[in-house]
Amino acid sequence: MAKLNKKVTTGLKVLISAVLIYFILTKINVEEIKEILVKSNPAYLFGAAIFFIISKVIAAMRLNLYFHQLSIPLTHRSNLKLYLLGMFYNLFLPGGIGGDAYKGYILKKSFDVPTKKMVSVLVLDRLGGLLLLFIYACALLYFLDLEALNGFRWMFILAIPLSIVVFWFLNKRFFNYVLPIFWKTTVFSALVQLAQLISIWFILFALKIELNQIAYLIIFLVSSIVAVVPLTLGGIGSREVTFFYGAQLLGLDQSISVGVSVLFFLITAIVSLAGVWYHFKKITLESKETSKQ
Repeated sequence: MAKLNKKVTTGLKVLISAVLIYFILTKINVEEIKEILVKSNPAYLFGAAIFFIISKVIAAMRLNLYFHQLSIPLTHRSNLKLYLLGMFYNLFLPGGIGGDAYKGYILKKSFDVPTKKMVSVLVLDRLGGLLLLFIYACALLYFLDLEALNGFRWMFILAIPLSIVVFWFLNKRFFNYVLPIFWKTTVFSALVQLAQLISIWFILFALKIELNQIAYLIIFLVSSIVAVVPLTLGGIGSREVTFFYGAQLLGLDQSISVGVSVLFFLITAIVSLAGVWYHFKKITLESKETSKQ
């Protein structure tokens, strides 16, 4: 029954992604998108890829902080391998075995850690990322040159400390065992999302977009939040739809906006594909104790 449910869930994700992609293709000029991508500056795209990789390395370090707090003394090298494999599973094999589920399974099998706590830190890792996406979006919305926001900008500034306080109390109430690393993981989350924003910034320059950069960055942050919702395959389709309607709402070029989304996805896919090496080559998890011997 469980296997059947997984197959049904995967089928629905594939269907939703396909429908969203088809919808986007009917709304934009595909040839125009191709021309935009072909004319993009490869040097800036390389810079975008570097900062995306940096963001994932920092994200892996953040996750390892949680693991160490659960007395899982995983080395950063082993954790990075596991994280890369998880990226591959999340993007290319989300129906069979998700990246987070696989990491939890392997670590539960290798280390004596309660399942509830393992699941909790994996969820907290995602929530910490969402918190900073929200914070950066609020900060950028404050500076967005949009008349409709006048009179509401104070709300965005107020929402930043308020969201941090709420998340801190959530940690204290339900996940007290990881509260000592709350501020460390929050700083790491800030660096992760900053690196990804810089990655998108490079993509904007690659497409020669010098105007309305704040608007494009806001759309990216919103699309990243939407992509976390497990309705599609690795966020495929949902991110593009967000870029499409975000551009429409903010008066931007929709084809260019979707082009930004496509380039970010291609960078994500290329980096994630590197994890296939560890799909075929079994990862030997090393703890800090064994690595010193």
